[in-house]
Amino acid sequence: MQNIQLKIISVLFLLSGVISAGPVTVDNHIKIDQFGYRTNDKKIAVISNPQTGYNSTNTFTPGTSYQVRRWSDDAVIFSGSPSSWNGGATHTQSGDKVWWFDFSSCTTPDSYYVFDVTNNVGSYKFDISDCVYLTTMKQALRTYYYQRCGTPKVTPYAQSGWTDGSCHIGSLQDKDCRLYNNTNASTSKDLSGGWHDAGDYNKYVNFTFETMLDLMLAYSQNPTIWGDDYNIPESVNGIPDLLDEVKYELDWLLKMQNSDGSELSIVGEANSGSGSPPSSDNSQRVYGPATTSASFSASALFALGAIQYANIGQTAYANTLQTAAIKAWNWAVANPNVTFNNTGLIGAGEQEVSAYERSIRQMTAAVFLFANTGNTTYKTFIDNNYTQMHLIAWGYAYPFESGQQDMLLYYASLSNATTAVAIAIKNAYKNSMQSGNADNLPAYTNQTDAYRAYLSNNNYTWGSNTTKGRQGIMFGNMISYNLDAPNNTNYMNAALGFVNYFHGVNPTAFCYLSNMGNYGAENSINEFYHSWFADGSSLWDRVGTSTYGPAPGYVPGGPNPTYAVDGCCPAGCASLNSLCNAALVTPPLNQPVQKSYKDWNTSWPQNSWTITEPGIYTEASYIRLLSRFVSLSCITTGIDQIAANELSADIYPNPANNSINLNLMNTRGSFGIYIKDLLGRIVYSRSQTTHSPDHTIEFDIHDLTNGIYFAEIENNNEKVIRKFVKE
Repeated sequence: MQNIQLKIISVLFLLSGVISAGPVTVDNHIKIDQFGYRTNDKKIAVISNPQTGYNSTNTFTPGTSYQVRRWSDDAVIFSGSPSSWNGGATHTQSGDKVWWFDFSSCTTPDSYYVFDVTNNVGSYKFDISDCVYLTTMKQALRTYYYQRCGTPKVTPYAQSGWTDGSCHIGSLQDKDCRLYNNTNASTSKDLSGGWHDAGDYNKYVNFTFETMLDLMLAYSQNPTIWGDDYNIPESVNGIPDLLDEVKYELDWLLKMQNSDGSELSIVGEANSGSGSPPSSDNSQRVYGPATTSASFSASALFALGAIQYANIGQTAYANTLQTAAIKAWNWAVANPNVTFNNTGLIGAGEQEVSAYERSIRQMTAAVFLFANTGNTTYKTFIDNNYTQMHLIAWGYAYPFESGQQDMLLYYASLSNATTAVAIAIKNAYKNSMQSGNADNLPAYTNQTDAYRAYLSNNNYTWGSNTTKGRQGIMFGNMISYNLDAPNNTNYMNAALGFVNYFHGVNPTAFCYLSNMGNYGAENSINEFYHSWFADGSSLWDRVGTSTYGPAPGYVPGGPNPTYAVDGCCPAGCASLNSLCNAALVTPPLNQPVQKSYKDWNTSWPQNSWTITEPGIYTEASYIRLLSRFVSLSCITTGIDQIAANELSADIYPNPANNSINLNLMNTRGSFGIYIKDLLGRIVYSRSQTTHSPDHTIEFDIHDLTNGIYFAEIENNNEKVIRKFVKE
């Protein structure tokens, strides 16, 4: 059906009299990364001929001659022949016969498409550019702004159509939140802020554990790529917007901490209330008690946050986080077995973890507290207990324990770590990634997955896109920690396969990000399970059907072969029994594992949340994976004036004098100038008084290293920021 629609659109476009290049017929049997490829990266189009699954009657036999054509004028820049995967065998996980068309030699930046000469059809458009993923990464990170609880979504930060007032700040909600089993005023706490966990409006401390690890480690592993221009309220404050967004969650975690250091576990609703938009949800909100696991989770995140914010010169905030981390650790050590099972009481998912998961959180807290303080108490705990972690006990690295593996690798990278322990950790990870687990590097070198992003069958579960992201991250860790340098190209290409998978190189041909048509993905996700972007909403349901569709950049849960309709089916769902019809949910029912996906958001009894619901953890794993493929050179080169009605400034490099000239307009009285680096650290400051509204100041930048800087000018409660480059 989709190919027929695309043909009709193409014909209508031609009849309209508009002349354009590009393929007359787009056929999504030809799968490409719909955003594109960096210039020197491997580029492989995957061509499918479905044999089993929902699209098995939509067969396709590729021709022997394939081309890469420039989108603007159809010029052929590369020709070749596709090669069959695995000798023409059917790929079991997808039910497809598959061919690969390698056009890695195409490196000239421009827009292109892949063309099948024999069948006279082409792929979706894609770009070749070293910065091809920057805008995508920005939109993905911006979903956290839409997930913020307790703050209005207003222009210019919320894009057109996705504005909303502050949510969950009404009577008996987050600013007056009561204990779940004692709603007397004496238990009231202000627990506003933080992110909604997923498609619901609940907030869980334990569920943010690996989310925040991924986001903060994405920063620490590649700090120079995170700009200050993602169009969130904190943008252009001299601090990378990733860390601004992380701070929004850390501030909520601080509110969740009791005076004794213990951490409350959850804020949510007892009746599964929802509303579209979020500000319409007036349900009472309650909180769960402090637990050991939540306290260790918070301790770990506070400690890592203290490291990150100290590194960018935010000393006061870093000290606050460090104090909170130590208090949480001390309480949890003194109270090692305090649990709370919230199922049936608060929220939509069980947040309590197993004893082993609790030990992971304790170990993680110890690692980051040691890294932050140097206190040997934490080091002793690590050295005495690290062998209990599965990476060491089993010698097995896999994506379901990414948090555990990340913290062990972090410890092993510290200069003051115990040498023997560090070596044992590195060797265990290296051996499992290199050859000890067939799911890891051998899956890439053996071309196990026709779609180049291998997970074993049993790893396709609810939230498989989270797992996909973390498997890709594992390959990136091999490079970040320099564990097997001769294989770095293989690890990079293996990780890239997972990026391409998210962007359309998969059996469904979906780019697994929502509503990205305006950002380069022609076949992105149209709808997903979310209380705001709800089924039936005239404003925010399906792209092209509702007025706006869902906000851009959300990553849905992903293919899930364990999907089933609700247990009330076929005849116990009252007036909704008709929705139990298997034909309505095929797919994802009865499909090869990689085709166990449907682009829909119907709630009970079809329970689409087990397929399409996004989560802050899914988003974080994708962002961290993608960030490896964005470089410093992609940081935007200009920042416009902000929050200033009269104050204005222009900045001009003066290479001859190794200086910059700052032209100030409409400045009177006292003003301050601060030069900050990309990490937000002040490298130069100056204050003076002027009686002339317009003048020029010259700054000597001889002592600055080459790179990107921000000049921040403050005058009469107004501020402008200008970016400049010293070369």
